[in-house]
Amino acid sequence: MMKLNINGEIHSLDADPEMPILWALRDILKLKGSKFGCGKGLCGACTIHLNGQAIRSCVTPLAAAEGSELTTIEGLSADGSHPVQQAWLEHNVPQCGYCQSGQIMSASALLAYNAAPSDTDIDTAMAGNICRCGTYPRIRSAIKRAVEIQEAK
Repeated sequence: MMKLNINGEIHSLDADPEMPILWALRDILKLKGSKFGCGKGLCGACTIHLNGQAIRSCVTPLAAAEGSELTTIEGLSADGSHPVQQAWLEHNVPQCGYCQSGQIMSASALLAYNAAPSDTDIDTAMAGNICRCGTYPRIRSAIKRAVEIQEAK
């Protein structure tokens, strides 16, 4: 039995420690916000936070999360009030929306550690998140807007 802290709540899971976190989130805990994309950690659709760092949950085993804090898109803010979520809506970032939870999780991890990222910082942090719809300019604009929202709080 593994105990995991997910979105501030302790969950006991009877699962294989080598199971990717993504499948435990989606199939066992029914947290469907993190998406399956490539299954190889290349597209970023499955991005969540492990102790505040953006990770790919499709390739990270449950054992790596034991004793750590996991945050999914569902745990970022219950009411959508996180500055990145607000900025995403203001800048109409999503098109199809499939990659957006991963994009938001990567952007929020960036801003948690860098309150004033440059374009290069943004590009570097977001490089592992693929958007098939090509909303990259809106993503960058939204991250810059999230900085402003954060500063105003």
